[in-house]
Amino acid sequence: MTTVRSRTAAAALAVALGSAGSLAVAQQAPVVATVAAQPSAVGSGLELDGTLQAVRQSTVAAQVSGNVVQLSVRAGDAVRAGQVLARIDEREAQAGLARSDAAVAQSQAELANARASYERSKLLRAQGFISQAALDVAEAQFKAAHAGQQQAQAGRSQAALARSFTSVVAPYDGLVLATHVEAGDLAAPGRAIVTVYAPQPMRAVAYVPASQQALARQAQRVQVRMPSGDWVAPTASTGLPGADPVSQTVEFRLDLPAAAVAGAVPGQSVRVRFAGGSSERLMVPAGAVLRRGELTGVYVARDQAFVLQAVRVGAEHGEAGVEVLAGLKPGDRIAVDPVRAGLAGAKPAPAEGAR
Repeated sequence: MTTVRSRTAAAALAVALGSAGSLAVAQQAPVVATVAAQPSAVGSGLELDGTLQAVRQSTVAAQVSGNVVQLSVRAGDAVRAGQVLARIDEREAQAGLARSDAAVAQSQAELANARASYERSKLLRAQGFISQAALDVAEAQFKAAHAGQQQAQAGRSQAALARSFTSVVAPYDGLVLATHVEAGDLAAPGRAIVTVYAPQPMRAVAYVPASQQALARQAQRVQVRMPSGDWVAPTASTGLPGADPVSQTVEFRLDLPAAAVAGAVPGQSVRVRFAGGSSERLMVPAGAVLRRGELTGVYVARDQAFVLQAVRVGAEHGEAGVEVLAGLKPGDRIAVDPVRAGLAGAKPAPAEGAR
């Protein structure tokens, strides 16, 4: 009998403690402020991903064949205009130049002999010792020798130019972005040797869908969000006249001020915003949007509780918030703090207490 009474008392105590615990949890459940999703007048426009690109970037290629005997730079090196970047085996080019020098010397000797013969023929013709036909032959030989000498000199200039191509030089002051060969590799006309770029000036490049190019061309304001997080206005905006037939996009090039690209490098990602006139958009505070991997959502107040609602968001508009393209309707009340709203038992604050 005593044992039964003890068990009954223990059960009653457990129930009491459970009720007290539930009451404590209920009392500690967070109350989260809410805000109503309402249409607001914001600037309409288009926001896209873009990349930084050096205005002057060149891939220096070989112009003669031969083994690369020396690579003088590495990626990241600073170079000056005319600095030697690589050397190609010049023995074949040197032999061609020597052959051209010999051809020039031969043509000069033939020209001197033809000139002397022509001068003698003119004297003999004046004295009546030779015919006019003989004089014409001497004159033709002189002119042919003169043309041959000019041809030999042009060949020598071409050989000298080919020899100069064995030294691959920087086209302007800049930085080495990449090297494409190593010493010992075989170079051929057109094969890339080194890529060089000038750190200034720089531009942002964005690819606008062809269906929205009119909006981008007529944008009242264009901004570029740099890797540092700052929004800057480009000094010039140029949209190419044609669209890519595969991607159906139009390339827009946005020249950036020098101060904005300090420390930036080609290839970094940026955001490009083309802003037009104002329009009504459904807006929510940016801090109310919860992002977890590929999920983007907000906590919506329903029946004194919060329900996670997936949404599709658009462009951000600073203090005005972020656009909601799908998933909400005007008047829906959402949690200002999505982290607290996700806690067990979280409840929405009364509408009059919403911020």
